[in-house]
Amino acid sequence: MTMNSTMLDVRALNKIYGSGPKQLEAIRDLTFTIGKGELVCIVGPSGAGKTTLLKCIAGLLRPTAGSVVLEGAPVTGPPPGMAVVFQEYGRSLFPWMTVRQNVEQPLKERRIPRAERTQRVDDALAAVSLADVPDSYPWQLSGGMQQRVAIARAVASEPHVLLMDEPFAAVDAQTRADLEDLVRTLWRRLNMTILFITHDIDESVYLAERVLVLSGRPTVVMEDVHIDLPESRSQLETRSTARFAELRTHVYSLIQRAKAHAQDQPQKTPGANPERAVV
Repeated sequence: MTMNSTMLDVRALNKIYGSGPKQLEAIRDLTFTIGKGELVCIVGPSGAGKTTLLKCIAGLLRPTAGSVVLEGAPVTGPPPGMAVVFQEYGRSLFPWMTVRQNVEQPLKERRIPRAERTQRVDDALAAVSLADVPDSYPWQLSGGMQQRVAIARAVASEPHVLLMDEPFAAVDAQTRADLEDLVRTLWRRLNMTILFITHDIDESVYLAERVLVLSGRPTVVMEDVHIDLPESRSQLETRSTARFAELRTHVYSLIQRAKAHAQDQPQKTPGANPERAVV
């Protein structure tokens, strides 16, 4: 997908928690841009500040220094053109509301007219293959279906940027593969800009056009990896290609280097799972 213009601009972002001798520098100096219509993944060692970064970008957390600019405007609070899908989908859905009511609620809060709300909800549920369960409650659905509801709610708001914070970490492998393909499908169909944070290296390579690899804390961007896989991807064919394996190995080696540097000790030979690398 061709990048037309800068959608998101993160400059010299720094975040320090606390003060005095107990202060913790979670993010040191993060700088990157994301173009309109790009799908970018962020990976890094555990504790690298990935969620802190997302909260700063979403306007949920004020950075200590630096800036986040969305479509030319500084982000000082949750911007209207942005939606977020979190990992803990069960907590983000209202159990006493139906699927339709959950998806519609943010639109009601924004006072979107009823007819437009109905159409947006219908379109969003159809996009995530949940058009047949609008009157079900979240607790009646599987984990994967609940996460589809959360995605539908985000899509219904028609965001310019969709932020996703390890959204598939709590579902089984098959459901995860289905949801990965769903994200690619929605991205292509709706021409959204997506920033997807994950701890799964394989997932990042499969999904993204670019993978930003973060260092250990305090965090900087180690490398911006261009993923030159075909735009049309499938779980079986894409993951079996030599290029996928090369990219996966490269990103994995960067993560291992980041871990070794953070621990200030020689890098150990990892006992990697040949099927899937997770950090």
